[in-house]
Amino acid sequence: MISGLIYHKNYITSSEHDTLLATIDGQIWMTDLKRRVQHYGYRYDYRARATTTDRYLGALPDWLMVLGKKLHGDRLIPAIPTQVIINEYLAGQGIAPHVDCEPCFGDTIISLSLGSSCVMNFAHLKSDIEIPILLEPCSLFIMQDESRYLWKHGIPARKNDIFAGKTIHRQRRVSVTFRTVINI
Repeated sequence: MISGLIYHKNYITSSEHDTLLATIDGQIWMTDLKRRVQHYGYRYDYRARATTTDRYLGALPDWLMVLGKKLHGDRLIPAIPTQVIINEYLAGQGIAPHVDCEPCFGDTIISLSLGSSCVMNFAHLKSDIEIPILLEPCSLFIMQDESRYLWKHGIPARKNDIFAGKTIHRQRRVSVTFRTVINI
C-alpha cells in the first residue's frame, strides 16, 4: 500500500528472537527519554536531530553485526549498517510520528520487532492518508523510497490497539532499528 515499505513476517525464528531479547536485556539501557534506549555505532542526538563523529561509540558489537551482515546478505540493505538504536516500549508508551533524520541516515531504514505486537501508523506528509500496520514479534519492516521520505511513522501511546477488528493488548515491545550513517 505504501511504495517502498516492505514487511517480512517471521524474519527471525522464535529461538533467535528469545536469544536476541536476552542479549539486549543484558546490555545497559539509557533512561534519559520516556522510554529506555540503547545506541550502537553512533549515538543519535534527539535534540539536535544529528549524528556527528564525536558521537561515535565504536563498531557494532558482534551480536548486532551478525544481523547487519544477514540484512546485507539478504539484499535488504545496500551496505552493512553502521548504527543501531534499540527502543523499549512498555504498554501505554509510543513514539511521535516522524521521518528518520534525512541528512543523518541512508536511504534504507530497517526495524526488527521483538516482544509484543503493536500497530504503527504511517501518515503521508502531503495528504491526510494514514495507514496502520501491525508489527508482530520476529517481523521486519523496511522503509525505502517514498515510505522513507514521504511518510511519517509513529506508535500511538496506548495500551491496546484495534487492528482488523481485533483488540491487541500491548505488552513490552522492543524494536531494533538498523541504519547507515551518512554525511560524517
